[in-house]
Amino acid sequence: MRDVLIRPLITEKLTGQSEKLNRFGFVVSIDANKIEIKKAIEKMYGVTVKDVNTNIRPNKLKTRYTKAGQTKGMVGKMKKAYLTLAAGETIDFYSNI
Repeated sequence: MRDVLIRPLITEKLTGQSEKLNRFGFVVSIDANKIEIKKAIEKMYGVTVKDVNTNIRPNKLKTRYTKAGQTKGMVGKMKKAYLTLAAGETIDFYSNI
């Protein structure tokens, strides 16, 4: 089985949503579907997932201006999953620190 979860998303906006709406974010594999994401989260963290929303950020051209001149590159595409957990359940990302 391929890896579905890549890493958790920890941003200021998602921290606020986790406190108010019990919603958490993850970067997931591009070809993972909602059912696979739900099963992976429930298995890894031992919580009940109520809802899964996903979006894909497309490839993006980036330009940097340096001493050596203009440098161009690409930022790859990325799929994000936003999970709403059942009432009373939470995921603690900071427990292993």
